[in-house]
Amino acid sequence: MDEGPGGRDPGLQPERTRLAWRRTTLTATVVAVLAVKTALHDGLTTAGVAVSALCCTLWLGFLRVTQHRVHALTSGTRPAALAPRHATTAALYAVALAVCAAALVV
Repeated sequence: MDEGPGGRDPGLQPERTRLAWRRTTLTATVVAVLAVKTALHDGLTTAGVAVSALCCTLWLGFLRVTQHRVHALTSGTRPAALAPRHATTAALYAVALAVCAAALVV
């Protein structure tokens, strides 16, 4: 086994991180789909369509941040640390998506 400094395999951490980003993206996708389904369940309303569109826009933004990070993790070289700006953006997208979905349920 090829171990890096400190006895760790340098290939496992980026793989686990990539998988975590994929799981989080899948969760965000489910939230966006359920939000749209909830908005359309009782018929079309202006507010429901607006919040659904916002959920989809937030999901696309989160997807963009995720793709950027996953691409960095699979580039073959040691990935750079996640910039605080990207981490904050991803967290804000996730929280905003959850708030939009909750607004549709309530």
